[in-house]
Amino acid sequence: MSRYPSLAPYESTAATAKLRSQLERVRGRMRDKAVLDQAVAKLATRENIRPCEAAERLAGMAQYSGLEPDEVARRVQAPPVPDLPLPDVGDWVKPMLETFHDSASYSCPVKDSFGRVVDFFVVAVNSHCKTPDGRIGEELKGQRLLTISPGVAASGLLDEYITAFETGVPFHRALMEHVEIMGERLWPSTMSVRAARVADGLLLSWCVLDDKDMLVSGWRRAQDAAGLGWGEWNLATRQAIWTHQMYEVFGRDPGAGPVALEDIPAMVLPEDLPVLDDVIDSLLEARESIETEFRIQHRYGVRHVSVVAEPLLDTVGVPVKLRFLVQDVTRVRRRERAEARAQERAVRQRERAEEEHRVADHLQNTILPVGRGVRRLPGLAVAVRYLPAEDLARLGGDWYKARAVPDGRALLVIGDAMGHGLTAAGIMLQMRAGLAGLAHTGAPAHQLALWLNTLLTSTNEGVTVTGTAIIGHFDAKDRTFAWTNAGHPNPLLVRDGRAELLEGSRGPLLGVFDAEYELTTTRLEPGDVLLFYTDGVVERRGADLDTGVRTLIQAVQACVAEDPDELIDCVLERLGGDHMEDDVCLLAARVL
Repeated sequence: MSRYPSLAPYESTAATAKLRSQLERVRGRMRDKAVLDQAVAKLATRENIRPCEAAERLAGMAQYSGLEPDEVARRVQAPPVPDLPLPDVGDWVKPMLETFHDSASYSCPVKDSFGRVVDFFVVAVNSHCKTPDGRIGEELKGQRLLTISPGVAASGLLDEYITAFETGVPFHRALMEHVEIMGERLWPSTMSVRAARVADGLLLSWCVLDDKDMLVSGWRRAQDAAGLGWGEWNLATRQAIWTHQMYEVFGRDPGAGPVALEDIPAMVLPEDLPVLDDVIDSLLEARESIETEFRIQHRYGVRHVSVVAEPLLDTVGVPVKLRFLVQDVTRVRRRERAEARAQERAVRQRERAEEEHRVADHLQNTILPVGRGVRRLPGLAVAVRYLPAEDLARLGGDWYKARAVPDGRALLVIGDAMGHGLTAAGIMLQMRAGLAGLAHTGAPAHQLALWLNTLLTSTNEGVTVTGTAIIGHFDAKDRTFAWTNAGHPNPLLVRDGRAELLEGSRGPLLGVFDAEYELTTTRLEPGDVLLFYTDGVVERRGADLDTGVRTLIQAVQACVAEDPDELIDCVLERLGGDHMEDDVCLLAARVL
């Protein structure tokens, strides 16, 4: 009974079915290609033409008949085998072929009516000659090469054979993947091929790799792909053998031969010599296998070498040989160091961002202490709400001002300093503090905006500092709101349950040179509500600003609340205020 569990419970999975389907499609394409190759070879042999010309004829037949090429290919009949005597090529041919360890044949050229070589006719083979599909040498004598091996046309081998014959330059192709078809059966193989002109014929030799050869070849390719080197030191004879990759790992010229075991310490960096000492002690004294890593001085600089080594012991336990499997892992260590540095930078940046957020948040809370509830200003009931962004890096410079000025009017302002973090908080502080002093002059809103713009441009030389704001005065005597817009979204006017954008001229951002601002006067009625907001309320990822404004208007109209504080709560709930991507500020002022 097998000690391995059965695969039966897993055979019906979707992944298994998909893989089987994919494999079957690949095998089907291989069969179709092999059938086409065989048909081309049959047609070329029957018509005594070159395979490329036969392929063109086959394509024309498929187009003319309306059938698929593989269906036409299966209908191509093999040409009759001519009963021709083998030409006399001399007694020297057979002994020459027997000197080859691999399969070998000697062929004469087959020419068309124009005198071109189109194929070869096998006249002699050695006694151990064998094709990939198992046919032995005597079966091949008297046949054309395209009949024996239809795949030589599609693989390009026949063209190489013809070139080698016509030019006299030998040809060699090593470890090629070759597929033949005989009786609808695929015969894939990995083989090496040689061809050379000898006298008036072509000498061919080929070697099909068996399973053992494939394993050895595969291991060599794996060594090259992984950068693995293998070496063995004979402690008795002091001789060593190295694979070619071992020389690459240690940066040594193969012509100089392997490094003597006692010379290895001279290549190791002094800081890593204790590691090498431990390796030698483990191998020679403790007689144990080891796995470690140390650095060596390579011709291209310092290299990191991973080592797996073992001692070979005689019958009484004395080490007689040491075997090393090494790999250059310098790229891996460099990548690890780069990733570690990148991670450290990310941690430092995150820590700085978090600290900046804490400072900016504290600054915001100190400057803008937003309490819940309604405050009274001349002719107005006002409520404000400020919500910082969930993302620490997006803490912005939203700000507001709602206060009475000495002339009896109410100053209503909302603004946004461009940027995030401490920079935005600093600009916000500059704008808010500057406006607080300017507002005491009693100047109209558009003049305040112009002075605020001059303040930003004159006190931040060499640095571009910008912001937006709505600045306005409400006069309770005639219920007018005189305001100006410095690049900010227009406020909403809510009247009789209907919300719409307040109409007014929009001026440039604050912080630009030669700016001009216009004053707009809007007459209000008792019960009207002005809703001011920053861009974080209406900006959504993947949606334009107009869509965000329409969404805000719908939310406002769906909220039935006379109290401005309750109105803000309702609007934020409908807009998902707990998950805003940016910081937001809303100011609602109801006319009494």
